[in-house]
Amino acid sequence: MERELRPHASDWERAGHFPDDVFRRMGELGLLGLKYPEALGGQGGDHLHDAVLAEELARCGSGGTAAGIGAHTGIATPPVFAFGSPELHESHLRPAIRGERIAALAITEPGAGSDVASVRTTATEVDGGWLVNGEKTYITNGVRADFLVTACRTTPEGGHAGMSFLVVDRQEGVRSSPLRKLGWHASDTASVVFEDAFVPRAGLLGELHGGFRLVMANFAWERLLMALGAVAGMQVAFDRTVAYVKERRAFGRPLSGHQVVRHKLADCATRIHASRCTTYDALARFVAGEPCVQEVTMAKLVTQRTAFEVIDECLQLHGGAGYMREVELERMARDARLGPIGGGTDEIMREVLARTLDL
Repeated sequence: MERELRPHASDWERAGHFPDDVFRRMGELGLLGLKYPEALGGQGGDHLHDAVLAEELARCGSGGTAAGIGAHTGIATPPVFAFGSPELHESHLRPAIRGERIAALAITEPGAGSDVASVRTTATEVDGGWLVNGEKTYITNGVRADFLVTACRTTPEGGHAGMSFLVVDRQEGVRSSPLRKLGWHASDTASVVFEDAFVPRAGLLGELHGGFRLVMANFAWERLLMALGAVAGMQVAFDRTVAYVKERRAFGRPLSGHQVVRHKLADCATRIHASRCTTYDALARFVAGEPCVQEVTMAKLVTQRTAFEVIDECLQLHGGAGYMREVELERMARDARLGPIGGGTDEIMREVLARTLDL
């Protein structure tokens, strides 16, 4: 992070893009396959190894770069590993672990965000496979992706039934348009249109019409990754702010010599620690294979809004300097604002929690 990503972060943010070579370099270092078996080119680790990567990505200096890498390792390739055939493992997962093929997860649509059951993109059965038609939006890695793990409706019925996951390769029938956004400037976020995009039968993940279960299985790890990244991001902002207030002098003494500043930082430290404990508890339960929907949901809910508020407090303590791009606090604040929206909004998280509490 410090040697090969952080030095380029500001340039990539200004360019609105980071190079594909980042994936290839991370593949060379084994960082894209930490939790995958060595037989597939991975490192033979588990989710805890990926958790460390998620935390350390917060130190790369660019939320967009971290998001692009995280989308590839954390939400797009796991379904291919968990539900893909040996053929898909060889054709898609192995090169993705090497960083030679970039992956994206395509679920959200203009009319179906948190309401996953309302997906309208269709996959019509034809000789040898399916033709996919529809539109996805807010897709991380959506422009550069070599393949998209795509939620489609394979029967006319609405709701949870009739949804399937297909691996759609980049082809003439897949068009992407980049989107501009508040934060994550270096990440590639796109709307993707499918027009008779062909998927062979080998591109089906799991059972036909069983895709809703795959969506739900993927959410837990995605939300844990977001919680881990938020906690790490808060810590980075806090550490920089502590160093700043000890050095910056006002009214004849360091800013840290003023009680109001010390108390603000004490509150921030407490909120970071509480967020970390909640997240690590959920992570431990997830890794142990325990039912943990409630704990993961709590971790995602508590960390995202807290991260935005803590980073905003750190920006405030930097004064005018915090508003300047060189200090990066303004970038961190913009990047953190997506947290209460992505991977399930705060409102959806509360509704999920309400159900687990039998309310």
